[in-house]
Amino acid sequence: MRLIEDSQIKALLERVHTVAVVGYSDKADRPSNQIATFLEQVGFDVYRVNPTLASDGKSGKRIYASLAEIPVPIDVVDIFRRPENVPEIVQEAIAVHAKAIWMQLGIINEEAARSADSAGLDVVMDRCMRVESKRLLHKVA
Repeated sequence: MRLIEDSQIKALLERVHTVAVVGYSDKADRPSNQIATFLEQVGFDVYRVNPTLASDGKSGKRIYASLAEIPVPIDVVDIFRRPENVPEIVQEAIAVHAKAIWMQLGIINEEAARSADSAGLDVVMDRCMRVESKRLLHKVA
């Protein structure tokens, strides 16, 4: 279901625990890095995904090459990729039985949203998970 009402997004944020950040960057100034760090700080279990940065975690946080490599069920797939890359990520999310797709600010792909919705995943599009979490749950600056 497409989640657009504050109450729907708040309910999603309250019931999820694991977040896969797809398109994660290891550069501290990149939004994917900052948001992954924030989500961990407020209690989410965060799994970083970027096939070009995949690592075993020995030098810091583990970065996975794909959603399929993550060893736990994923609640939300938080996408930091160009809109044209989203359908492939949605298919991967469906394959691993994720519960929701979250497309960050500026990321809109109606086709992918319909695919996710048809597969029973909740969909949030063109919103920032950190902003919505702060606004609806954590009430922090």
